[in-house]
Amino acid sequence: MSHDPDGLSRGVKLLHDPLRNKGTAFSQAERNALGLRGLLPPRASDLPTQVARVLENTRRKPNDLERYLYLVALQDRNETLFYRVVVDHLEELMPILYTPTVGRACLEYGHIFRRPRGLFVSANDRGCVTEVLRNWPHEDVRIIVVTDGGRILGLGDLGVDGMGIPVGKLVLYTACAGIRPEQCLPITLDVGTESEARRCDPLYLGLQQKRLEGEAYDALLDEFVDAVREVFPDAVLQLEDFANRNAFRLLEKYRHQMPCFDDDIQGTGAVALAGVQAALRLTGGKLKEQTFVFLGAGEAGIGIAGMIVAGMRAEGLAEAEARRRCWLVDSKGLVVRERDDLADHKLPYAHDHPRLPDLRSAIEELRPTALIGASGAPQTFQQPILEAMARLNERPIVFALSNPTAKAECTAEQAIAWTGGRAIFASGSPFPPVEWEGRRIVPGQGNNAYVFPGVGLGAIACGARQVTDEMFFEAARSLAAEVHDEDLALGRVYPPFSRIREVSLSIAVAVAEVAWARGLARVERPADPAAYIRQQMYEPSYTSYV
Repeated sequence: MSHDPDGLSRGVKLLHDPLRNKGTAFSQAERNALGLRGLLPPRASDLPTQVARVLENTRRKPNDLERYLYLVALQDRNETLFYRVVVDHLEELMPILYTPTVGRACLEYGHIFRRPRGLFVSANDRGCVTEVLRNWPHEDVRIIVVTDGGRILGLGDLGVDGMGIPVGKLVLYTACAGIRPEQCLPITLDVGTESEARRCDPLYLGLQQKRLEGEAYDALLDEFVDAVREVFPDAVLQLEDFANRNAFRLLEKYRHQMPCFDDDIQGTGAVALAGVQAALRLTGGKLKEQTFVFLGAGEAGIGIAGMIVAGMRAEGLAEAEARRRCWLVDSKGLVVRERDDLADHKLPYAHDHPRLPDLRSAIEELRPTALIGASGAPQTFQQPILEAMARLNERPIVFALSNPTAKAECTAEQAIAWTGGRAIFASGSPFPPVEWEGRRIVPGQGNNAYVFPGVGLGAIACGARQVTDEMFFEAARSLAAEVHDEDLALGRVYPPFSRIREVSLSIAVAVAEVAWARGLARVERPADPAAYIRQQMYEPSYTSYV
């Protein structure tokens, strides 16, 4: 990760600088001037030729994990080429660099480790976190993604093995929204792990101890946030994959101290709301007329419910009535007020209603128009449940959003088949198109990558002092507006990822406009916000050094 800001790197040192290395693309003049002659094969390659070589090698790998390792190695030696490949082939490579393959990479992190990327702040660094952050070689950090590994995707507590998630998220910040790679910083807070298998694994790279809790945990988090504010004062902080017991309270604690958000809560909510708004163009009716049942009452479920409530309020519904249209089902059945085992974050959606033991009984009793899965429990949208949704609705909305693919509540094929081809389906991980009675249905992927890169770009561009729920609501509206009629005709309630940079720009403008309107921006509003933000977006191309 070394980088010479004065541009003095030469020879082998230059070839080992991923931000400046061009590999075989160095011209003969550059090779002569920079001490590279003889260190590279004699024939120079242009960037398109290098891209073709990378794609050929990627596609010949035997499986997606090997493809992931190959691409990460490329990122470590030549960031410009890496991002050129990813930007130009995002739909093909995103499932490799992020969900679902990144989940497999996290599970095997200590066994496939090649070289470090990002910062590791451990419980042993208490008292010197600022010094640890100052070891990062780049000063102008604008976006930080941090995890404590407590709840990685639907895979549970992976401890330091969860570092693949911040790294992967920041790849998407650059590829999808054009934030410069040197302005991105992935961080893992190693506070231990509750996974005995990891603590006993001789190849595990984290602290082999149980997790910090209580005051010791909070003190480390406080020191970390204070250090970020001191060392990287212009950075936006994204909280990622913290366990439910910490995620809500940490977001509430830090969101007023600096520009900070939790993608699992707010980003997931915005993406789901956008998908629902697009789906309503197929079903007819207004958001405030719908009834939602959520399987899963953690960060994602609560985040989605909160964003849908905001949408209903925008259509004139009172908050209490809007919440009454959102029902949660957890591992113990319907979330209702008479239960005495509810965590605080579930209480706003604990309604007066008799107890119901499971999802199927909740569907029959509440007759929802939309079923949203955010449970991490695979194959829970079973055939009788989806058949009931089809019996109750002409076009049932079914979102199986749990990641990775193996954790999805149902597959696209199941949702289509068990509803007679009538479900409007979206999932968190990608599923292939489904052929149904001569019709090709393309399932939408409700991936947070549609939202968080644009939110981060907008917050950075305007110098936002805070990242608010209103910004995510406007991001959802912008995303829904990017779904075209031809997308809906295919059954897809999200735009194709081939358009993601334009989608991110639209969201960034919406986010920045909220900051400017609410007095939360440190940068004065330009005459043309879209042009101003577009001009800041990184485009991977080589610089000439002679």
